[in-house]
Amino acid sequence: MFDIGWGELVVIGVVALIAIGPKELPGVLRSVGQWTGKIRRMASEFQGQFQEAMREAEMADVKKQVDQLTSTVSDYTRFDPLAQARKEVDDAFKDVSLDGKPAEPATGPASASAAIEPPQPEPASAVSAEPAVPAAPPEGGGGGRAA
Repeated sequence: MFDIGWGELVVIGVVALIAIGPKELPGVLRSVGQWTGKIRRMASEFQGQFQEAMREAEMADVKKQVDQLTSTVSDYTRFDPLAQARKEVDDAFKDVSLDGKPAEPATGPASASAAIEPPQPEPASAVSAEPAVPAAPPEGGGGGRAA
């Protein structure tokens, strides 16, 4: 703080001894020592408060960084590739009806359940009168083969 060497201290001591006198010099030196101690304590207290303020400012920055890291990590913990794939598959199946043709857009909960139900058989009146199996060849050996 003060750059005072030993030679300068000796000169200050001789001047103080001549100016103050040998009788009062110990009391003056004691008062100077007390004032010096008070000044050092005040400087130390100020420095400690300044250091504490710096630590609090650094802690605020560290807390901010930790909060950012926490939010980033929480985003990664919510990452579920299976759920995402399941959602994509469900969305793909919702877009296609059971007969393989694109489905009508859903307008409500009733239409969503109708798209999932299997197709209903046609009523009996719509079925043709002809049998679905081809007729048997005529008896008598005609069978369409050449002899």
